[in-house]
Formats: sequence, C-alpha cells, structure tokens
Amino acid sequence: MYIIKLNAIDSTNTYLKDMVSVALPSDYTVVVAETQIKGRGQMGAKWQAEKGKNLTVSVFKRLSFLNLNEQFYISMAVSLAIYKALSAFKIPQLRIKWPNDILSAEYKLCGILIENVIKNNILQGSIIGFGLNVNQKFFNNLPQASSMSLITGVIYNKDEVLSEVLNQLKSYFEILEAKNHTDIKSEYEKLLFRKDKPSTFSDFNNQSFPGIIKGITDSGQLQVWTEDEIIKTFDLKEIKLLY
Repeated sequence: MYIIKLNAIDSTNTYLKDMVSVALPSDYTVVVAETQIKGRGQMGAKWQAEKGKNLTVSVFKRLSFLNLNEQFYISMAVSLAIYKALSAFKIPQLRIKWPNDILSAEYKLCGILIENVIKNNILQGSIIGFGLNVNQKFFNNLPQASSMSLITGVIYNKDEVLSEVLNQLKSYFEILEAKNHTDIKSEYEKLLFRKDKPSTFSDFNNQSFPGIIKGITDSGQLQVWTEDEIIKTFDLKEIKLLY
C-alpha cells in the first residue's frame, strides 16, 4: 500500500485521475489530504470539511476481475467496508442510505464518490473517494450532517480510523474477487436505511409519492414498492428519499 499525504489539494479524486491519465497506479494507492478546496460528492455536490478534522481520502483499486455490469458491487463493497470500520469504533445506529451515504441514525457521517476507469470496454480500476466526518463539531447549514466525535463525545485518531477503513476495504474486495457477490448484496440490503419502512420519495419532477424500499437490483437501481402495489426500479437521478 502506497500512501500519499498532502496538506491542501483541489480534490483527492482529481489527483488520482491525473495519475491514471499517465499510467495505472499501484493497487491500493491512497491519497489523503488535510483539506480539499474542491471536494466533490454525488451528482456534483460539494463536500464540506473543516481542515484537519476529518478524513478526505481517495484510493485506487485495480479491478480487472469485475465485469462492466458489476460496477455497483464496488459501491456496495466500499459502503460495507466503511460501515464495518465505523462499527469497530462503536458508532451507533449505522445504516447505508442508498446508494452509498453512511448514516448514524438519520445523520450523515460519510459520503462516497466512485469514479471507475474503463478502457476498451474493460473495467481496469476504480478511484474510490470518501469524506468521513471524524472530529468536526460544527456544520454550517447542514442539519443532517454529523461526525464520529459529535455522536460519541470521543476525539479520534484519524490515522487509526483510516487504517481500519483500509483494512476493511481490502477484506471486502477479497470477497468480491472471490465472486461472493450474493453475500455482498445480501449484507448491503440488510443495512439499507428505511428498508421495509413506509417512506416518502420525490421523483425527477419533484413530485412526492409514498413507497417502501425493498432492495436493489444487481446494477444498483433502488427497488421501491409503490402504492399501486408493484415494485418499481429507480436510478439515482430518478428518485430522492425524503424520509
């Protein structure tokens, strides 16, 4: 494992993408930044993090053993790895909010941004970026955000947290490489936030509707049991969980 520690950078994912454009980095090349100027989340959202208080990390993982139609298993494996790492630090009420936010109760602790490297229709690797709120105490205009420290009152050693996350990532990618896809999907679905609970969603037209999360497809679409008693599938841009 090759770890690059930086003080300030625009984005750890962008740093790795620049490396990839020259040559594929070594497996488990890790970039850690004390602060990101242009941190990104899902669908172009900005990721806010107080300097020195949190983990802003990107990991390059070679993934030639996965097919293109299995890309969502990367997201599931990463979500489970971070869930398991946070469990080791006794963070309570952990859940995965589809597709890959990590929550404690209803508060977001971690966001994940995965950018896959595909050449000649072959999945070569993945840039796995995650922002994990560790010791930050204040979040401006982010009522749903929290941190490990806010939840437990403990000040954490960020290197210890990172080490645990990386160990869990290795463990879950070994499960993937062994083709135990069913185990990954089953574990992920059990941990889905608000699974089997009546919830409210909004569609891409901002129309709200009731439904119940039942699971996901192999390609990562959310399966929702709707009021007309059929299970519909939705892509990320088609639906938003309103709680």
